[in-house]
Amino acid sequence: MGLPPEFSLLHSDLNQFLFATLGHERSGAPLTVLSALTRLNIDPWVEGAQLSRLSREEAAQLLVPLIASFAEEERASLDVQAIAARLAELLPIPVSVAPPAPSARGNGRWIRRPPIWLFWLGLGLLLAVAAVHGFLP
Repeated sequence: MGLPPEFSLLHSDLNQFLFATLGHERSGAPLTVLSALTRLNIDPWVEGAQLSRLSREEAAQLLVPLIASFAEEERASLDVQAIAARLAELLPIPVSVAPPAPSARGNGRWIRRPPIWLFWLGLGLLLAVAAVHGFLP
């Protein structure tokens, strides 16, 4: 049995953003957005999803305090803003679901296909009639 989609990291649109580095720890290990948000007791996937609904500029402005709280003392505020802008660009662009284009034959109306069960119902009726009239062995 597989994990529910909310626990799957393999195909997350947020992976580029969450695993991007903010800088390095004092030990030299990379500090990722995922680990920074987790340390602040913020759900990284929820925060990433909320940020991705915003414009890039708004998301970057909301990321500045987060980055500044983990920034090294010698890092300038311009560096923090540049990192925030870079991270905001890694957020997925929300996809709006557009309805399919109307058919030219339908005069702007959508031509709907009949459900598949109608096919099977028709086939069943055809076989029943064929059996009653002796066309089937």
